[in-house]
Amino acid sequence: MPVSQPPPEPMDTNSSSTLSDVTPVVALKELVARLHREQNKIQDLLSSLGFALRSFNNLNQFLELIPLMATRVADADGSALFLYKPNGQVRLEQLHWQDSRQRKNIRKALETLSSQIKILPNTPPIATATGILDDYMHRYLGPGIQIFGTAILVKHTEKGWLYVLSRDPEFAWTETRQKLVRLVADQTSVAIENDELNVELKKKERLDQELEIGAEIQRRLLPRQCPTIPGVALAARCKPANRVGGDYYDFIPTTNHKEFQSGDEGCEAENRWALVIGDVMGKGVPAALIMTMMRGMLRGEVLHGHSPERILQNLNQVMYADLENSYRFITMFYSEYDPLTRILSYSNAAHNPPIWWHAATKTVTRLDTLGMLIGLDANSQYEYGQAQLELGDIILYYTDGLTDAAAASGNRFEEENLILVFNLACKYFQGPQEILDYLFDQVQQFIGPDKQNTDDMTLVVLKINN
Repeated sequence: MPVSQPPPEPMDTNSSSTLSDVTPVVALKELVARLHREQNKIQDLLSSLGFALRSFNNLNQFLELIPLMATRVADADGSALFLYKPNGQVRLEQLHWQDSRQRKNIRKALETLSSQIKILPNTPPIATATGILDDYMHRYLGPGIQIFGTAILVKHTEKGWLYVLSRDPEFAWTETRQKLVRLVADQTSVAIENDELNVELKKKERLDQELEIGAEIQRRLLPRQCPTIPGVALAARCKPANRVGGDYYDFIPTTNHKEFQSGDEGCEAENRWALVIGDVMGKGVPAALIMTMMRGMLRGEVLHGHSPERILQNLNQVMYADLENSYRFITMFYSEYDPLTRILSYSNAAHNPPIWWHAATKTVTRLDTLGMLIGLDANSQYEYGQAQLELGDIILYYTDGLTDAAAASGNRFEEENLILVFNLACKYFQGPQEILDYLFDQVQQFIGPDKQNTDDMTLVVLKINN
């Protein structure tokens, strides 16, 4: 007996419309999810690149990531980073290519190409490099290759180019892809600039170390403390504008040489002291080197026991050739003090004349003789001078860094102002060190408490005691 079949269910007239409605929704959801995944991937890649930029100390390690990152953010087939050498030669720095079978041939071709390109001075690199590279890569990889390149710029200076390539005929260089590649190129520029700054910083650190060594040597060449001279109190200070400078002062014992009177020889003298102050034109390392050379030559001349003007004359002849070649000159005031007679013998080579404060009259005069700069003329002649110092008299040796010290207004301290404050200091202070401190304080207040003088400043104060 045949089995009866159940009656068919009524057809749902809305089922076909429901299926047609569900399919676009699912597709849209999948598209949104895919775009979200792509966005997250790009964010992760850029975050990794930023982390590498902050973490890597080696520029080459960072540059190895650039073509890989550029390829992935653009979803392309490969990327090439070209950098310019200092001589203008173009170099293939890094290459990434998805197809490992083609990578070797592409690298060889691009290296050959880059070795034939040189950026000439005053030639726009953009027009030169991009035109040649674009044409060559199109010829080698085929007309269907999609190429986008962007410059690596450091402080508006072109350092190279980043190229990203795709062989997909459907590939399009959208504005978003171009922005992402430029972002990778910008990170590359930052890494190169950081590396250049790091190199400059290391150079500066080495230079600072060398300057500090030079400054220490110069400090050791200047007297560490003032000597003990019978009947005399001394104070001295040299304040360079930079770590090293061209100012010079010295105390040199000249015992057991013959007495002189304007060059004439006489009886034996003992315990005489040379008090010298000088200034090399200019400042910094060149001036310091000349000052060091001058110090050695001067001390050698003093040992011969000549008179002050003869010492300056000999020093000028010995140093003339070196100073002429360096286009620098020296001013110097050379004096010798005899504690037995309180006579100060001196000669001046165009230096600022020392200021002599007379205790008896409380007035000031200058100690000066005619004489040209050392190094200006090989045959220069110098004059001899002599001063009989009395109890309480004070001599101020100084360099033009004090009188030329400028305030914010542009006004200079000038010699008249120095004489005025020196006169006041001699009246109100007993010791040379107090006078010296007061003079430096006055100059500092004049230029400004927080300002640094632009020239070296040196003071030596000599006072005649019992």
